[in-house]
Amino acid sequence: MYLARVIGRLVATERYEGMGPVAFQLIQPLDENGDDFGDTQVAAVQTSVVSAGPGDFVTVVDGREAALVLPETYVPVDVAIIGIVEEVTRLGKNILPTAHRSSEDA
Repeated sequence: MYLARVIGRLVATERYEGMGPVAFQLIQPLDENGDDFGDTQVAAVQTSVVSAGPGDFVTVVDGREAALVLPETYVPVDVAIIGIVEEVTRLGKNILPTAHRSSEDA
């Protein structure tokens, strides 16, 4: 499980059987300081209850666990958003999404 920031939405016109109601979002994994880490990924959204938008922090799982959290398990998914993160604090300092940082915070 790791922290990521939603950077966009993705629309799929062709879908694998069992993934009809699943939404997709573009995410950027983050390191412990809230900085970009690794490549941008496409993540399936666990349920319609999880309604994160661009700039929001989210909790993400990958691998087999990603497929297991979807409404129909064992579909071909590598990454899934499982929750929205309200606040991130590290060593007593709040970490803001990159879009909300001033040049002094970055």
